[in-house]
Amino acid sequence: MDKGRIIKVAGPLVIAENIENAKMFDVVEVGEQKLIGEIVELRENKAAVQVYEETSGLGVGDPIVSTGAPLSVELGPGLIESIFDGIQRPLDKIKEVAGDTITRGVRVDIIDREKKWEFKAVKSEGDEIEAGDILGEVDETVLVKHKIMVPYGIKGKIKKIKSGEFTVEEIIAVIEGEDGKEYKLSMLQKWPVRQGRPYTVKKPPIIPLITGQRVIDAFFPVAKGGTACVPGPFGSGKTVIQHQLAKWADADIIIYIGCGERGNEMTDVLQEFPELKDPRSGEPLMKRTVLIANTSNMPVAAREASVYTGVTIAEYFRDMGYSVAVMADSTSRWAEAMREMSGRLEEMPGEEGYPAYLSRRIAEFYERAGRVECLGKDTREGALTIIGAVSPPGGDLSDPVVQATLRVVQVFWSLEDKLAYRRHFPAINWLTSYTLYTDSFDEYYKKEIGSEWKEMIQKSMRILQEEAELEEIVRLVGLDALSPDNRLIMETARSIREDFLHQNAFHPVDTFTSFKKQFQMIDIILFFHSRAEKALKNKVSVGDISVLPIREDIAQAKFIDEKETNKIDELKKKIDEVFEKLEKESSNG
Repeated sequence: MDKGRIIKVAGPLVIAENIENAKMFDVVEVGEQKLIGEIVELRENKAAVQVYEETSGLGVGDPIVSTGAPLSVELGPGLIESIFDGIQRPLDKIKEVAGDTITRGVRVDIIDREKKWEFKAVKSEGDEIEAGDILGEVDETVLVKHKIMVPYGIKGKIKKIKSGEFTVEEIIAVIEGEDGKEYKLSMLQKWPVRQGRPYTVKKPPIIPLITGQRVIDAFFPVAKGGTACVPGPFGSGKTVIQHQLAKWADADIIIYIGCGERGNEMTDVLQEFPELKDPRSGEPLMKRTVLIANTSNMPVAAREASVYTGVTIAEYFRDMGYSVAVMADSTSRWAEAMREMSGRLEEMPGEEGYPAYLSRRIAEFYERAGRVECLGKDTREGALTIIGAVSPPGGDLSDPVVQATLRVVQVFWSLEDKLAYRRHFPAINWLTSYTLYTDSFDEYYKKEIGSEWKEMIQKSMRILQEEAELEEIVRLVGLDALSPDNRLIMETARSIREDFLHQNAFHPVDTFTSFKKQFQMIDIILFFHSRAEKALKNKVSVGDISVLPIREDIAQAKFIDEKETNKIDELKKKIDEVFEKLEKESSNG
């Protein structure tokens, strides 16, 4: 390892000289305490190092040593249920060693080196293998089978492999490579965080990620392997939505990145996630979750690295053939960390002081999402979905971070504080949000729900848009000035908003709605609307229609258990009977 010395300290940035053979993004050990840092700029014999720990106490002349390797994460059994900081230091183990505060220079094993795991080989001696092939499995938790894969770059024949109990560092297989070398494999791998893990081919996003949140699944769905952003001001429910998605989304593994969040919000996550139950299995949600906790009072450089740490761990599980969902909360804090580091490097600033390469970094992050055919001969499929929360000041959507994100992502869930203040959750504005995946799901919808689903959603959206236009007239001249047809539009739109789009995250039934039930709910609202249009033509007043008791039954459909959804279908018959009676009374009157 090559030694250098510090010539300047500027907050989390250290300038050093004479680090021979140093490369960009090499990890270095800074000072006598060997603080972790990363080279972010090289000029002649000088290197700029961003230090991932508190730099107070460092001075000119202190030693700095290059490790010759880039910032990497450790991958292997023991990741699930772990809580890491931005550079993958396990917070629970640091607490055991250093107490409630992270001591500078503290060193602990990222993955437990003492624990033995039951490795079950699925390959045999003499088998031909290549990068990505699964050698065996470990039951990491009751929900996750951890698949031990052949590392990238290795191809050959298995010379030796055995099942049994091993630590992550013990040899489980010996490979005789095509290059004549002998490779001894353990269950532990390393991968540089700024480099995406390879795959065979990226597939089109044609399968929706079912979340159980009606406004998302019906109106603004995201694909498995897709990208979405959730911008919104403080108090509009970004964290609630991410918690709901973590709990209910149709994903096998959840990676939650708390990037620069306030300490109390991250504390809530750390307290709530271990208590949340996985709805599909009844087990604790943590049995399939990895948390990256990086609060706003932690070193700013580690915040910049946290999203890369999280997405690299996610890619590792994707390569096993799992559907993985990454929740990044919030990418605005990540961008602010980049802005601070860029300022200290005295780089030319871009818009609002953010670095000129902000858009490129955001694009590189979201482009690591995708539904892919993984490496290996078994052609397994994995998916990595990235959902990023953005916290623009005051909810300003012209913020550079929001705009740079919107240029990349395919789904935009626009949170609005006005909806949140009216207790409408999820507070996603149906007029300004959008998804670019809808056409890609046509075949899925026809097969799984019905060909009329897309038409029903488009009709519902038209009604909501007409309501927005009519509201201006109502404000000026009042509701009574509208024609009966327009008043019916207002009534139906209110039913779509309150009975379908509004969802109670804390209600045991309403918190999740299957696609089948969503179809029934929107179908019954639109059936009522079409039946009411017919009644209007038969001289029934819109006032009589608006006070029909059957509307309360429609409103209560959201609370009907998934096992009893036939009750929703029975409502159609009741609605028909009610309108027949109303039309008869009207004609007699």
